[in-house]
Amino acid sequence: MLIFPNAKINLGLHVVEKRPDGYHNLETVFYPVPLYDVLEIVETAGEEVKFFNYGTIVDAPFDKNSCVKAYRLIREKYHVPASEIHLYKHIPSGAGLGGGSSDATHTLLLINRLYNLDIPLATLAEMALQLGSDCPFFLYNKPMFATGRGEVLEPIELSLSGKYIVLVKPPLHLSTAEAYRGIVPQKPAHDLRQVVQMPVAQWRQYLKNDFEVPIFEKYPLLKDIKNELYAMGAVYAAMSGSGSTLYGIFDREVKLSSVFTGCFVWTGLLP
Repeated sequence: MLIFPNAKINLGLHVVEKRPDGYHNLETVFYPVPLYDVLEIVETAGEEVKFFNYGTIVDAPFDKNSCVKAYRLIREKYHVPASEIHLYKHIPSGAGLGGGSSDATHTLLLINRLYNLDIPLATLAEMALQLGSDCPFFLYNKPMFATGRGEVLEPIELSLSGKYIVLVKPPLHLSTAEAYRGIVPQKPAHDLRQVVQMPVAQWRQYLKNDFEVPIFEKYPLLKDIKNELYAMGAVYAAMSGSGSTLYGIFDREVKLSSVFTGCFVWTGLLP
């Protein structure tokens, strides 16, 4: 049985405060993007789980692989046969696009469906949160205002349907720890829920990602890519999450720039 884990982008990202547990409270809007991995799970003989990777190589030890962790988590409480997990990886890793989180969450969804476990959505959400702060979003896959560590989700009325998006990820892998080192938490100047209701053309003035300033100082290439997206006619451009993907939202399909040579580049229609 197949399922297609999708990517996401962050529309704005505010680092509001550091928590006593060492994490940070955030505010962001998650929006689904139709860039997909392909995930297949099949029952097999054997004792537990085997993982097969195609396309882009997943750079993680077997025990830390997000799909394997999801399989083992669900097997702790439910009868799940030995299985083979086949993942064709297309969403780049370390990109701020949530690819690993989406793969983990869709593993939960697919096992639930494949083996007729009838696990309630609320229980799946609890499991997903154990796998990653942004994992629960992929159970719903619709625009969400996210707070806390990204796990407190509030549906938001927002549609970018019909607009084109260009994703550009240079060959840079930014760790979350590295991204946070340059951040000084602060209360946001504007309410994201209100900002995203403005015309997209006004987002450039009000919709901010707090990670951009310190990361752009260290990696000027990322700022250059953002500027190039605007030069191509983007109505809004930003970094997704803690990077290193930049995205541009366009009113029409565009010819991709030669500046992006050597980068992962993808373009498509937003849902």
